[in-house]
Amino acid sequence: MADCDVAIVGAGAAGLFAAARIARAGRSVILIEHAPKLAEKIRISGGGRCNFTNLYTTPENFLGANPHFCRSALAGFTPQDFIALLQTRGIAWHEKHKGQLFCDDSAQDIIGMLCSDCDETGVELWHPCKLTAVERRGACFVLASERGDLHADNLVVATGGLSIPKIGASDFGMRVARQFGHRIIEPRPALVPLTFSAAHWQRFVELAGVSLEVEAGCTVPAGERAVRFVEDLLFTHRGLSGPAILQASSYWRHGSALSIDLVPGVDIVEALLEAKRGARHQLGKELASHLPARLAASWLAQAQLDATQPIAQMRDSDLRALGASLKGWQVEPDGSEGWRKAEVMAGGVDTRQLNSRSLQSELVPGLFFIGEVVDVTGWLGGYNFQWAWASAAACARALAH
Repeated sequence: MADCDVAIVGAGAAGLFAAARIARAGRSVILIEHAPKLAEKIRISGGGRCNFTNLYTTPENFLGANPHFCRSALAGFTPQDFIALLQTRGIAWHEKHKGQLFCDDSAQDIIGMLCSDCDETGVELWHPCKLTAVERRGACFVLASERGDLHADNLVVATGGLSIPKIGASDFGMRVARQFGHRIIEPRPALVPLTFSAAHWQRFVELAGVSLEVEAGCTVPAGERAVRFVEDLLFTHRGLSGPAILQASSYWRHGSALSIDLVPGVDIVEALLEAKRGARHQLGKELASHLPARLAASWLAQAQLDATQPIAQMRDSDLRALGASLKGWQVEPDGSEGWRKAEVMAGGVDTRQLNSRSLQSELVPGLFFIGEVVDVTGWLGGYNFQWAWASAAACARALAH
């Protein structure tokens, strides 16, 4: 049997970061991880270079049933705070796109920093080690594990979500939350490609591999914030992917439609009418000046318009209808690629039962939930890692006293 001030379950981004910060304050910490490898989600993220934060992080870049919950933690630990840590370790980084920061060399630099911090501060790592039960006895938590029982004054759940099961994702954290009376916001895959029925998508299969910049969003329930993203879209054999669709997928629900502008920033109706007045070339060639050629050809075929017809001979009404279809493409997915392809989980432990400053349970003193297991989901682009660092730092501040 072992005893410690703080037991942390889950050695991913949030768990590792919290462990070292809590231990540095002089608390005894045992960190438990069941998966064969530590921090696999960090290792595979960002193409192996880890998109570890976003310079432009604000609370508006996150969604959840309680959207203001994340404000306090995010204010308490900013992207600049994490960058300062990297600088002290000599880890080089660069901005790639819209504030997204990546390691110059490898995601292993981040993992190495987190693990060395745990080593230096005396964190005891139980890895790999499976937990079989958690219970509350008096003022402490008792964790039954493969290594025997562990008694801890405080329990931090940093088990992540359900995305990418092949690297060890599980529902353990949510089961612990339910056991202690916490509500769970129904989990769903987020930042995930969206799919369509084979019958519906047959006409688009030939476009697999076509990519273009679009503005995309989706219909949302009354009262929810509608968000639109200008990013790249990718046609696949089963549906739509690319950053624009991954972003919209976090807001998508079954039965809602995607709304896609295929020519963002362009008054395509006016452009087509202007081309009719001054151009001598064919309709297909004109449209291909605004869209990838394969998409332009497919779009005209589905609209039953002759791509070889001189644009000067087109009726204004047909050009207006064509332009409107490009600016307001409405298409309803029937599903997603699921947890296997989802980058994160939306939903999780209901934040209305957590303290926003400390991430401590309002129901059970000494019980904390941090990172992805909580119903706080960031946009694509480093925001979810920033939530991991910020929520872990908030928890560590509370446990340092």
